[in-house]
Amino acid sequence: MNKPRLFRLWLVLGSVLMILLIIVYWDNVGTAHFYLHTSLSRPHTLESLPTPGQREEKEFASDVDEFLDKLLSSSSKQNDLSRKKTEQPLLASGKPALSHLEESVRGYDWSPHDAQQSADQGQQQAERRSVLRDFCANSSLAFPTKERSFDDIPNYELNHLIVDDRHGVIYCYVPKVACTNWKRVMIVLSESLLDGGAPYRDPLDIPREHVHNSSTHLTFNKFWRRYGKFSRHLMKIKLKKYTKFLFVRDPFVRLISAFRSKFELENDEFYRKFAVPMLRLYANHTSLPASVSEAFSAGLKVSFANFIQYLLDPHTEKLAPFNEHWRQVYRLCHPCQIDYDFVGKLETLDEDAAQLLRLLKVDTRLHFPPSYRNRTASSWEEDWFAKIPLAWRQQLYKLYEADFVLFGYPKPENLLRD
Repeated sequence: MNKPRLFRLWLVLGSVLMILLIIVYWDNVGTAHFYLHTSLSRPHTLESLPTPGQREEKEFASDVDEFLDKLLSSSSKQNDLSRKKTEQPLLASGKPALSHLEESVRGYDWSPHDAQQSADQGQQQAERRSVLRDFCANSSLAFPTKERSFDDIPNYELNHLIVDDRHGVIYCYVPKVACTNWKRVMIVLSESLLDGGAPYRDPLDIPREHVHNSSTHLTFNKFWRRYGKFSRHLMKIKLKKYTKFLFVRDPFVRLISAFRSKFELENDEFYRKFAVPMLRLYANHTSLPASVSEAFSAGLKVSFANFIQYLLDPHTEKLAPFNEHWRQVYRLCHPCQIDYDFVGKLETLDEDAAQLLRLLKVDTRLHFPPSYRNRTASSWEEDWFAKIPLAWRQQLYKLYEADFVLFGYPKPENLLRD
């Protein structure tokens, strides 16, 4: 056996040993059920021919992939048998006591919804994914970050991708799109949070403050801290093997919902961080109360027009990226770099949730929490934007155009013309 072959064999054996060590210390990860076998979306740029060194790296990566595929597939069968013995059906309970004002004012409807599976739901999903893929590949639609690869996405921008290794699921959460309840579902599935020493079994039992605690969830941005230089490779394997989903919403309605929940309700954090600067910059207030309760008592509130000014101000993002509640979905979930298996919409939440749980093969164990009668309706758009200048509306559409187009929402022509 010549030296190059010996060297390569040594590399492969060393790599296998390193990966085994990673697996041993794989805290909070119980390798998954892989219900869908999908691939990462194709790169958008042509690659140059690899050099001999690059070819060896690719062959090495292929060896690692093959090893992990076999290891994970074997482990998933063992997990499947053990879970079947222990899991019992999980059903949502009756109406809980709501302790959070924001959740209570939304107008939850706690009556059960028996979502009917229509014959064309599969076709609807195919169409949504096709629209997404087509516009990601279409040069006529341009927006920042569209052409970059998954490897180019900074680690901190992967913090919305929640991983459930028990069931092989990745959920990209979008604030103001039923993310509280989907996070609850992910907690139940992954068993990442305990109640009295046992995992939560009913999503509605999970307190809201725990749902939005980042330490509760395993997200992609935490991988580097756990797996070091192997983190991106493990992410790609999970993206290839796991079922990936997100839920979206009409972009303008999502903005209205964000404004209502963060600026029409008393929220000290958003008052100090966002409302105070807005009131100073766009409402000419120089002396403002220290607390949101004092401001509300004095009648000092951010107007919807102030909020739109803030979004359109070029200085806003020079100071910091948009807050997640109004950041564009393409920046939160990277749909042109990640090939999502399921695209749900808030407008069809009940039907889509039931379909997704069936797809994940957990529908007999878990029901999505009852949805609420959405008080931020699409029909309100004209009223909310009535006092917003036409030029501002047009600029705002350009800012969120990619979300409209990628996810199949019609251009709001009635708001964009005189």
